[in-house]
Amino acid sequence: MPHGESPHAPIPTLPFELITEILSRIPVKFLMQFNCVCKPWKTLISDPKFAKKHLSTVTTTNLILSFMNPSREFLIRSYSLQSLFKSLTSIPMNLNYPLNNRNRFDVMVGSCDGMICFAIDQNWALLWNPSIRKFKKLPSLDNPKQEGSYTIYGFGYDCLSDTYKVVGVFCYECGSGGAIAYRTEVKVHTLGTDYWRRIQEFPSGVPFDSSGKFVCGAINWLASGSDAFNSSWVIVSLDLGKESYEELLQPDYGEVAVVTLTLGSLRDCLCVLAHGDTFSDVWLMKDYGNKESWTKLYRVPYMENTDSLPYTKALCISENDEVLLEFQSTLVVYNSRNGTFRVPEIQDISGWAIPEIYVESLISPCS
Repeated sequence: MPHGESPHAPIPTLPFELITEILSRIPVKFLMQFNCVCKPWKTLISDPKFAKKHLSTVTTTNLILSFMNPSREFLIRSYSLQSLFKSLTSIPMNLNYPLNNRNRFDVMVGSCDGMICFAIDQNWALLWNPSIRKFKKLPSLDNPKQEGSYTIYGFGYDCLSDTYKVVGVFCYECGSGGAIAYRTEVKVHTLGTDYWRRIQEFPSGVPFDSSGKFVCGAINWLASGSDAFNSSWVIVSLDLGKESYEELLQPDYGEVAVVTLTLGSLRDCLCVLAHGDTFSDVWLMKDYGNKESWTKLYRVPYMENTDSLPYTKALCISENDEVLLEFQSTLVVYNSRNGTFRVPEIQDISGWAIPEIYVESLISPCS
C-alpha cells in the first residue's frame, strides 16, 4: 500500500457517461443479467433512449424458426446465422412464445429492430421481443367474419414520428351476378395507442403476399388484380410516415420468362426473386424507389430432384456472397462463387417451419 493511503479509501468509480458507453456495446443476453447489478444500471438498461443507442451499436443477427411439433404445440427456436453459414451444427435456443398455443399456427409477419410481429388471425396481431421477453397483444381489428375474407399484415418503423406501426389489410369478396371481386379496408395501429385508424384503401388490386415487407420506412406488398399474370403484378409501397401509397417499378427482366415473383428484403434493400422454369434471379433495389438501381445479384438454379419448385424466400447474404434461401420449408445455402448448394444441419424440426431474420435488441413493444 502506498505510504499515507488509508486502507479504507473509496474504490475508484467510472463516470456514468462512460459506463453508458461501455454497456451500449454489450450483447442483450448479458445486459439482461446486468439488470441485477444495481438500480442505476437497471434503470439505464430499461430506458428507451438507451435501447436505441444500443441498437445502433450492437447488431447480433439470428434466424428464428416457428413450427409445430407432433403434439401440435407451436414452438419457436433461434439459431445463430454465423453457424448456418460456417457449416457448423447449429445449436438452437428454445424461445418461450408468450401465448399458450395448441392446434394453432400463428404466422410471423416480419421483424423490425428486434420486435417480431405475429398474425394470430384476421383480427389480432402480437408484437414480441424474445430477447427481453416482453410482448403486447394489439387491440382487435374488429373485421367481420366473412367467407373468403382474409387479413394481411405489415410491420415497420416510422422515422418521422419515431414510432412503430402495424398495418392490417382486410380483403373481402364483393360483387354480384357471378362476378367476384375483392375490396380492401386498411387500418394502422401506432404502438403506444390502443386503437386502429382506418386509412386510404389499397390502391392496386389486392396483396397476395403472406405479409408486407418493411424496407426504408415503407411496407411493400406484391399485388395483382383479378388476373395473376406477369403484366398485372405490381409492387405497392405504403410510406409509414406519410401513410400514402406508391407503385414501384419492377426490374427489367429482359427476355426471361418470369413465371412468378417473390418479394423480400436483403441487405436493407427491397428484393425480388424472379422465378423462371429452372432458376430464380435475385434482384436488389439498391436505391429505394429508383427503378434504375435494380441490380441482379445472382442466378440461383433450382436444385436437382425438386420438380423445379421455386424458392420461397431469400433470407440473408453472407460476407462471402453465400445466400440463405428457404425452399419449401427447408433452408438452403447457395454459394454464388462456385455454384454449390448446402443444407444446414438443423436438428429436431418436423413439419412445416417458417423462418425469419431478427436482431437482438432492447426495444420494448410495451413502451
